[in-house]
Amino acid sequence: MSSETFRVALEDGSDVEARRTSPAAQPVWLFIYSPGAGSNIHDPFGEYLSKRLASANVASVRFQFPYMEARKRGPDRPAVLEATWRAVIDAVREPSLKLCVGGRSMGGRIGSQVVASGTEADAIALFAYPLHPPGKPERRRDDHLLDLSVPTLFCSGDRDAFGTTDELSDLAKAMPNARHHILAGADHGFNVKKSDERTREEVWEEAATTFVDWLEELP
Repeated sequence: MSSETFRVALEDGSDVEARRTSPAAQPVWLFIYSPGAGSNIHDPFGEYLSKRLASANVASVRFQFPYMEARKRGPDRPAVLEATWRAVIDAVREPSLKLCVGGRSMGGRIGSQVVASGTEADAIALFAYPLHPPGKPERRRDDHLLDLSVPTLFCSGDRDAFGTTDELSDLAKAMPNARHHILAGADHGFNVKKSDERTREEVWEEAATTFVDWLEELP
């Protein structure tokens, strides 16, 4: 396994930090990952997942959005977030590798919007997808997903306030080619209760194994 840090140039002349983790052997898949709204390139789950994927012969690239580069609290406008995603895809896409895009919460959601708007990808992986704000199920964020034919994996905890198990399962069933994996006991941050018999790291391992197994099943 090897890793490198680099910069991705954006349309406005600025750039963002990205990190690539490569397996020792030639990979088949490249996964591009972006974190949730409150995190950055040091997102613990993203760091764990990149190493876990490398051990399964999957290359990965993680990046952060401009507002995190500037250490601002609030996310950039949707147009900026989407433009950043497109710039990263253009910068790291390799014709010889199948491409999966996604990430945690907001990062994955924006990636799915970019694919839905026409950017080509072979798969989408959405961890803790924020289907709606907590307590506001009427404000759903799924219109762009319903017509997506790209294979899509949802991997969320059954205590996630941003989307119930039933809501996400129904969404996956309504999509042409989607699967929903439930992480028992996990909340939106993949945390578990102290009374649970397993740890957050075990939840991460389940999520990563589910993802790797799913990728291997895809044609």
